[in-house]
Amino acid sequence: MFYKVGELAKATGLTVRALHHYDHVGLVRPSGRTASGHRLYDESDVRRLYEVLALRQLGLPLEGISAALAGTTGLAELLARHRDHLDRQLVAMRTLRAHLTTMLARIPGEQTGVTDFLALIREVTTVDETVKRYFSETQLAELAERRTRLGEQAIEDVQRRWQDLIPRVQQAVEAGTDPTATAGRELGREWMALLESFHGGDSGLRDSLYRMQAENSAEIQQQHGGPSPEQLDFIRRATQR
Repeated sequence: MFYKVGELAKATGLTVRALHHYDHVGLVRPSGRTASGHRLYDESDVRRLYEVLALRQLGLPLEGISAALAGTTGLAELLARHRDHLDRQLVAMRTLRAHLTTMLARIPGEQTGVTDFLALIREVTTVDETVKRYFSETQLAELAERRTRLGEQAIEDVQRRWQDLIPRVQQAVEAGTDPTATAGRELGREWMALLESFHGGDSGLRDSLYRMQAENSAEIQQQHGGPSPEQLDFIRRATQR
């Protein structure tokens, strides 16, 4: 049984133009032609068209479908590559959504000027290059989403608590307080609780944070006022079991 291009288009819900394009790029070529040169598709062509549409439904590009059906690229490899591509897109969309939510929450009203809006965009989309070296795109997306869930008020509260805690730990260091004593242990618990508000118990985020701190301690202390190596040592001893 043969189908003319118009008949096949009507039966499948595709457009004649789409079938012409598939023929042009070599994906689904008709097995025959009429005497006047019109395309004729047989059962094997219809089966091939189904395979193309099934892979297309997964979002695969036409060149990838062609390689898979030709056997030059394994279908499993092709699907894995496309899955990884989708994963990257999902991460980007998660991050963008979190940033947009933050922006909407912080815009004070319709009187916001263009200058204010541009400053807001810079604030929520710029990530320090140092941070990018230690956290994956997925981790950065998770952090952006957590910031959105917590809200700006909670973030500011955590920042104030750090500003209060670091000087108190420094006072304990200077006073020669025993880190394993009750006062030292309490400072250690407070410190670890604030860290957990950042990593949320995620060991990957926690390890990335510790690695960034260890390898950039001087810059962090200079730009953000701490913590110093002495303070970190005090907390390490205070939290040892």
